[in-house]
Amino acid sequence: MKGTRHKARQLALQCLYQADYNPNQDVGVATVKDNFEAPKKAVAYAEELLAGVQENGAAIDKVINGHSHQWRLDRMDPVDRNILRLATYEIRFCNDVPAQVAINEALELTKRFSASESPAFINGILDAIANSKIVEK
Repeated sequence: MKGTRHKARQLALQCLYQADYNPNQDVGVATVKDNFEAPKKAVAYAEELLAGVQENGAAIDKVINGHSHQWRLDRMDPVDRNILRLATYEIRFCNDVPAQVAINEALELTKRFSASESPAFINGILDAIANSKIVEK
């Protein structure tokens, strides 16, 4: 059984994905949890993740662009792009989440929601971000 934070990450990913397709619509956890299973305990962390990614979006995208050689964010699969954003937020902005945990969780989400070749792509970029000495904030 997956933990509360895993479910929160999944919920936050669903929100980010929805926001990609509806940039003019306010897509929050409340909207998505009404349509998907969302344990109450997961909602608080999902809201924290979503707010963090949205608040630090420009810095997060800059970090990803700096480590995704040959791939612009707008050319990436929307699921992959948002998994990268979520994990990059946790790696760079959440002191209570070890980088390896953020990467492993991102890979679990990738295996569930993305294409079969995506885990290697996601892992490569996140590993480079986690091991980078450059901090873009």
